[in-house]
Amino acid sequence: MSKKIAIIGSGFSSMSAASYLAKSGFDVNVYEKNKTLGGRARQLKKEGFTFDMGPSWYWMPDVFESFFNDFGKKTADFYKLERLDPGYQVFFGENESICIGDSLEKIYDVFEKEEKDSSKKLKKFIKSANENYDIAIKDLVYRPGISPLELITPTTIKKIKYFLSNIKRDVCKDFESPKLRQILQFPVLFLGAKPSETPSFYNFMNYADFGLGTWHPEKGMYSVVEAMSSLAKSLGVKFHTESNVEKIVVNDIGNVAGIKINGDTLKTDVVLSGADYHHSETLLDKKYRRYSNVYWDKKVFAPSSLLFYIGLNKKVENVSHHSLFFDVDFDKHASTIYDSPSWPDNPLFYANFPSISDSSMAPKGKEACFILVPIAPGIEDTKKIRDHYLDLVINRLEKLTHQPIKKEILFCESFCINDFVSEYNSYKGNAYGLANTLFQTAFLRPKLKSKRVKNLYFTGQLTVPGPGVPPAIISGKLVSDLISKTNP
Repeated sequence: MSKKIAIIGSGFSSMSAASYLAKSGFDVNVYEKNKTLGGRARQLKKEGFTFDMGPSWYWMPDVFESFFNDFGKKTADFYKLERLDPGYQVFFGENESICIGDSLEKIYDVFEKEEKDSSKKLKKFIKSANENYDIAIKDLVYRPGISPLELITPTTIKKIKYFLSNIKRDVCKDFESPKLRQILQFPVLFLGAKPSETPSFYNFMNYADFGLGTWHPEKGMYSVVEAMSSLAKSLGVKFHTESNVEKIVVNDIGNVAGIKINGDTLKTDVVLSGADYHHSETLLDKKYRRYSNVYWDKKVFAPSSLLFYIGLNKKVENVSHHSLFFDVDFDKHASTIYDSPSWPDNPLFYANFPSISDSSMAPKGKEACFILVPIAPGIEDTKKIRDHYLDLVINRLEKLTHQPIKKEILFCESFCINDFVSEYNSYKGNAYGLANTLFQTAFLRPKLKSKRVKNLYFTGQLTVPGPGVPPAIISGKLVSDLISKTNP
């Protein structure tokens, strides 16, 4: 008889694990507290507009392809991909922006126009980033974070210098233009840490950016959620929405016995939580928790976010599908996230206009606009604060792109720290999990397997390999391998 596995949450890591476990012969049930699947990658539909509520960047397409290949499928069996050109546009001020094209040659040309001889330096930088990407994907990220020995291979030993320096130092050493420096430091923000705190090895994210490109799945990132849930269902996985897990039940000898939902206990052989790690441990009696509040308080968390979902009554001009607004001091904003948690006076922000590339995302002649302001987790979140920052970023958007925006707003929905807590049980309302700093990498992250409860496991952005959609998919595979090995 197949062993029963209960999975808490239906984000990317949970759905990834569910498919691998079902393929291995387990009886898999997924319990999601919200009305729809996808965890933080939910979808908002309103008045003919469609918004991805969470992840909106499709990077590292090879990881997605590898996942579906493991089941004899291709991404093309489920959704259509388009490589964006430009991948994104970065604004540095009025009439000052740089577009990152869809090929390395285009990017080399852009760099050379901005700074003489920078294309030669960039080629060298990208060569190193490509090598590190290959090492990361082939040697490191598919390891379960059990032992420091996982990091020691003949290849990684040769790269030790890349763990002793940091991204900011390397970039500032080779490039003089403040604009190019910011562009090259931008990708590590996906790892959730300041460039000055991120080991040089993580320049592989620059290869993910420039080398592999920025893509858009038709109808948005939620197409990936639908693809993964469809695959899981075809393998026998059963999904249960509006099923909030209240407790992880442990028997007298320290083995998982079940989960409690709406007061009822459902028996199971294994529990895997893809929910927020901190929250997942609060579902246990205190003696079974591995990580204390003191532990979590000492960790460096990736940012939270203030998000706006805006329906515009006209098509926008002078912007790209992905647009970054770096017209203010990068370091000052970063300091309010990592050094002295507070709301920034002048925030950097990101605007996503998916309907520029995909007409399905908005009614004809109108535009879907998603705005993200990165902020520190755990700070105050009120309607008054949200309204202030909406006004601030819309004014900047109008000024930098030379067009009226505010009067064209049909509606605006917001999502911030309080919502991350209530909707996702997110620790301090973080949006991305733990930052990938040197001392929060690989085996130094919270473990996939509980040390105190037999047959209890964890997956997702607070464990290995780290934050982001591709790492979440990999995390699901890693934990499913562990479960399969200990539950033959």
